[in-house]
Parts: sequence; C-alpha cells; structure tokens
Amino acid sequence: MRDPRSLRDPAHPPARRGVRRPGRPRRPRIPAVLCLAPLLAGCFASPGGGDGKASAAGDGPRLRVALAFPPAENLSPHGADATILSRLGVTESLTALDANGSAVPALAASWRRENDRTWLFTLREAVFQDGTDVTPAAVATALARAGEARPAPAALAGVTLTARAAGAAGVRVTTKDPDPVLPLRLSSPSLAVLSPRAYGAGGAVDPAGTATGPFEITRVTGATAADLDRFDDYWGGRAQAPGIDVRFVADGAARANALRTGQVDLAEAIPVAQAAALDAGTRRETATTRTTSLQLNARSRLFEDPALRAAARAAVDTAALADGVYEGHADAGAGIYGPAVTWAQAKRVPPTGRAKPTAPGGASLTLATYDNRPELPEAAQVVKQQLEHAGFKVKLVVREYSRLEGDALAGKFDAFIGARNSLLDTGDPVSLLAGDFTCDGGYNLARLCDAAVDRAVGRAQAATDADKRQEAAMAAEAVILGTDAVIPLVHQRVVTGVAAKVRGVAADPYERTLVRAGTRR
Repeated sequence: MRDPRSLRDPAHPPARRGVRRPGRPRRPRIPAVLCLAPLLAGCFASPGGGDGKASAAGDGPRLRVALAFPPAENLSPHGADATILSRLGVTESLTALDANGSAVPALAASWRRENDRTWLFTLREAVFQDGTDVTPAAVATALARAGEARPAPAALAGVTLTARAAGAAGVRVTTKDPDPVLPLRLSSPSLAVLSPRAYGAGGAVDPAGTATGPFEITRVTGATAADLDRFDDYWGGRAQAPGIDVRFVADGAARANALRTGQVDLAEAIPVAQAAALDAGTRRETATTRTTSLQLNARSRLFEDPALRAAARAAVDTAALADGVYEGHADAGAGIYGPAVTWAQAKRVPPTGRAKPTAPGGASLTLATYDNRPELPEAAQVVKQQLEHAGFKVKLVVREYSRLEGDALAGKFDAFIGARNSLLDTGDPVSLLAGDFTCDGGYNLARLCDAAVDRAVGRAQAATDADKRQEAAMAAEAVILGTDAVIPLVHQRVVTGVAAKVRGVAADPYERTLVRAGTRR
C-alpha cells in the first residue's frame, strides 16, 4: 500500500480550478501558464495587496508561501494532500502531537479510556468555517468518512473504528481491536475534522470553507496556486495574518531564489545545496523524524543471503553522507528513529542476531531511488561508490517517485533508498514498524518476512503503557536492524527559508505544521 503522506513525493496532480466559498468576492485569477516560470514576480504577487502588503480585509500583510509539493489528490484530507492542509493552518484533528510525541488537545479538549476498545473524547467549543458548530455528530461523520476512504488513510491501516455522538459534547470512539494509542492516531492530518458539507458523493471531499483552522481556502488554481483567508471565528483566536497566498514550486532553487529576492515570506524544504546561499538569519533548521534509509530486498536473489546484506551494511559510511551529501544538515543514521524522536536514544539497544559479512565477489545489484527529493540521487551515487568499493557491481536507477513506487513494492530492485517520516501518520512508533517490516506490512519495501521481527513488533503492539510501548518499539528496532534489511543512512533536518520580518513560524519535527494563528509579517 502506498504511503504518500510519509514520503510526500506525490504523483502528477490532477487539475482543480476555481474552488471558491459561496458569498466570497472572486479574486483575480493568476493564469497557470505564468507559474511555469516560478521566478517571475507575478507568480508570487498577492491578490490582497499585490506584493504581500496589507489586505483590505485585514490589518497586516498577507503571507506569501512557496510549498514544494503541489496537490496530488484534489486537496483531499484523506490522502497525500493532508499535510498541505495542516501545514497551512487549514485543517485540524481531534488531537495534536507535542515535542515529546505525546497527544495533546486540539478539537478535543480532553479524553479518557473507558475500556480496552472504547475512548470518550470531549469536544471544545468551536465552529466550522461554514459557520456551523463542531458537534459530536459532525465529528462522528468526519471519522466515518475517513474510514470509508479508498485508499484508507495510513493512520487507519489495519484499524477499524466507529464513532458516535455521546451527549452534547462527547464523541465515543470504539475500535474493533484494542488500540492503546488511539489519541496519537487521531492526531493524524489524514483524520482532520471537516463540516458535513465537505463530503460529497463517491468519496469526494472539499476542504474549502469547511475546516476548523485559522485559515480557510478561498481558491485553488490547479497545481500552481492557492489563496487562503483568515477565519475570524477560529476557536484558538484570530490569526495575525489576514491571509496566505500559496504557490507550489517544485524546483528547490526557485524556492530559495524567491525568498532571497523578497518574492515570498516563507519557502519550505530548501535543498541543502541552496541553504548556504541564504542569509544565516533567514535559515531555520529543524531536526525531523524523517530518516533516509537503504532498504535491501530480502527476497531478491542477492540479498536473501543475510551475509551479503551484512556486507552491504558494513560498506556504507553514514558519516560521509551526513557531512558530504547533506553538508552537515543531517545526522548520521543511528536507527530507524533519529534524534528528533527525543526518547529514542536513551532507550535504544544494540542490534541483535546480525550475520557475519561475506565477500561480495563482484555480485551485481540494482539500486533505485527517486529525484523528488534532490539529495536522494546524490546520496545514491555515494552509496553506489561505497558498495562498489566493497566488491559489489551496482546499477543505479533514478526516476520520479510515482514511476518508481510500484516496481519497488513489487520487489523489482535489489536495493532502494528513500526518505520516511517515522511519526507523521500516527505519532505511534510501532505503527511504522508494523507497516514497513512485518510479513503483512503494507509498505514493506525491504520485503522482509522474519518470524523474530513479527514477534517483536507484536509485543510492541500489545504494550499499553506509553513508556513500555517505547521500550518495546526499541527492542523491535534492534531485531529489525539485526536483519540488515534496512540500513539507516541519515536523519534529516529540514531547512525552511523565513524572511527576516516573519515571526511565529512553527518548527515542527513531524512536518505537520508550518503556518499557525500567530505567524505574521
């Protein structure tokens, strides 16, 4: 099963034009053809003020934001676009994650576990952007529609839940099987709560003017632009910026140049090659829960041999990747979870059961990666050289992610390099292990099927105490790393370009939040 939210490497997006909330004045459309040249100032002009100046509807300048990934699924909150909506302050879920990875209140003010399968969430007073109240019935509808979405949101992989109104402010959520991390799961951007008016026939979902966040969508122009206005009735307080003008700019150099020349106020995901070109005061670096790993196909003719997997692991110098390819904007791979997972280092245990490396003897392999993230092809070239130095013969394949994923899942490559956000989907460390490394995992690129791994992950899934669950996750990590089917290369830090006058930008290790109510210029 594809997990696009964690990779954020979407396929070519379908066009979606002219989405507009009824009753709102129509804004001048920016022709899509102009944005084919993203360095043009016109592509970043603010509809509210022409150049980011004060909007007539607000008391300050609008924010101009350049995002790296365009909408891939018509801005549906159930798919690859969920993080776009949450990063722009459009959507919210029942809960959120704090810096330690714990669930904290969002639309739910509190919650308690009634039994091993049932939780009661108490809602705060809030309204949707269409003016209707956030009610228990509306929340139940939103969760039901998420459960019916196809493909299912990654946060619900392997989980069946039902939600029902419980009194004037309660929502009772019941899972088919015990789920001790349900509050973490419900923090996922793919489980955002929208007004009942958002849901149409055939699974269609329209977040324009139906969400709960501090900003509401007023227009989407295909895959090139979106305009957002402040939602004045936001429960968390009136946003300080009157609106956001978003442009989707895939080219990292173009995003960096737009910030440097004053065309945008925020530019996400600045490539490390461009970071040095920005003034130090405009670079914000945040350690993330994203890890770039080398996955070895445990069912391929070559890497079904644990000794050859061990030889590949011994050949890789992760420090050279962190210092060279990532120019110090990453940490050398320590495990499946990196430094941004604050509890992991203290609970990490050494890998167990590793095979002794054997000489490759000129064994040939195919190594694949994708170019949506600019550092990956370069990292793959370095890994290729390291493997060849150890005695392997390596053929490198680089494609756009959507053209690579199917072959990777089908096991057509011996090795694969990809970037994975370990806590984006659910905030639960065990969910990643189950999805990526067990026999029945839906995103098992290493095609690993190991009874010891399944047992270790199963023990972690059964742990209900948060501290014991973390310890069990790290014990399972040790077993997984002991197979040498996955080799953590680097733990990434994201570089965000922030204009000198901008304040209140979120430094989020989970990459779920960028703009919030307090962000201003």
